[in-house]
Amino acid sequence: MGQLCNCEKLAQIKIEADVGADPLWCAVCGYNLEMDEFGLSDSLKEQLRAWIDDYGSWVNWESDSLIEGGEIIEKEHNELGLELTEKVKKELKGKYEVVFSPSTMY
Repeated sequence: MGQLCNCEKLAQIKIEADVGADPLWCAVCGYNLEMDEFGLSDSLKEQLRAWIDDYGSWVNWESDSLIEGGEIIEKEHNELGLELTEKVKKELKGKYEVVFSPSTMY
């Protein structure tokens, strides 16, 4: 595994959903990390991809506003993100500090 981000050594990974990007980021330089570089299980990668595919489902992108019940959908999305962060921590076995960054659209 070569250099993963713009830092001398990757130490902290942030789990954060965004449109069209893997959910792993360097928490220091902000570089988007490739999930396949970390030896995560296929099951966890599938769960993470499903989670990011759902990102923003609480937003009407045309009006840039929340849909009805959007606060609840975003809250549930963040709860699942926190659960997935714990799974990432477990699979990485302490090799990196892993933190979660929730969506804060509402």
